[in-house]
Amino acid sequence: MTVLVQTDLPTATLFHRGKVRDTYDLGDRLLMVATDRISAFDVVLPNGIPDKGRVLTQLSVFWFELTADVAPNHFLRLIDSTEAKDVPFAVPPELVGRSMFIRKAKRLDVECVARGYLAGSGWAEYRTTGKVCGIPLPNGLRESDELPEPIFTPSTKAETGHDINISFDQVVELVGEKAASLIRDRTLAVYGFARDYARWRGIIIADTKLEFGWLNDELIVIDELLTPDSSRFWPADGYQPGRSQPSFDKQPVRDWLESIGWNKQPPPPNLTPEVVTSTAERYREAFRRLTGREIMGP
Repeated sequence: MTVLVQTDLPTATLFHRGKVRDTYDLGDRLLMVATDRISAFDVVLPNGIPDKGRVLTQLSVFWFELTADVAPNHFLRLIDSTEAKDVPFAVPPELVGRSMFIRKAKRLDVECVARGYLAGSGWAEYRTTGKVCGIPLPNGLRESDELPEPIFTPSTKAETGHDINISFDQVVELVGEKAASLIRDRTLAVYGFARDYARWRGIIIADTKLEFGWLNDELIVIDELLTPDSSRFWPADGYQPGRSQPSFDKQPVRDWLESIGWNKQPPPPNLTPEVVTSTAERYREAFRRLTGREIMGP
């Protein structure tokens, strides 16, 4: 299958190119395009993953619409046709289903992470200190255990390299007490809503990462929302604490890169067709399970 790893819209101004998304400035709004690029260990890999961008965009749209009453967000409209009258240029077919109009917002440089289960960097920190981001947790927890209640574990927002876990007090120093309290409360509210919904659909959301930005005097959710790139999705029917869990994300990519002994420095190797196929199917399956439908193509 064909993949889209980079966009070029000569009639629009490129606003930002990230690891996955290309965002264009259209004056009163932005056009955000999710490509099929994939990164691992903070390096963008040469291969794209078929349908990844469409899954990220359409799953984000699904959650933006479902959680709009829980926390305001930047979503305006999905680009679902090349005939869109409100687009100031001809929409290339490859952008359909992977692009959306969003409101302009001034991003906060904080990654807002909600954790309901002990995994990843949280599990690593807990084993060393008994805490996660300065929050004491009960003794004797195992990897993948459900926490007594979800916790807010923010981190820095790094353009390159690893994000660094920080305490809530450090968030207050960065953005002020009022904004820090609001993004914490909204992060936990969105996570709680999504966790309950996803559990009904047979998926455990172990943790998720949100971003916020200022729109006038309102803090709104921006970027993506509750996708396999920003969340840990575990199949509920296979959940077994005390070990790592199978997940609907890019774990096959990480596992393969580890298995070949790559030093995690550029240039990265090309992924095998088997790894690409396996990863693409995990993204599609996450979408199917959560939404009950197939992704929309061009």
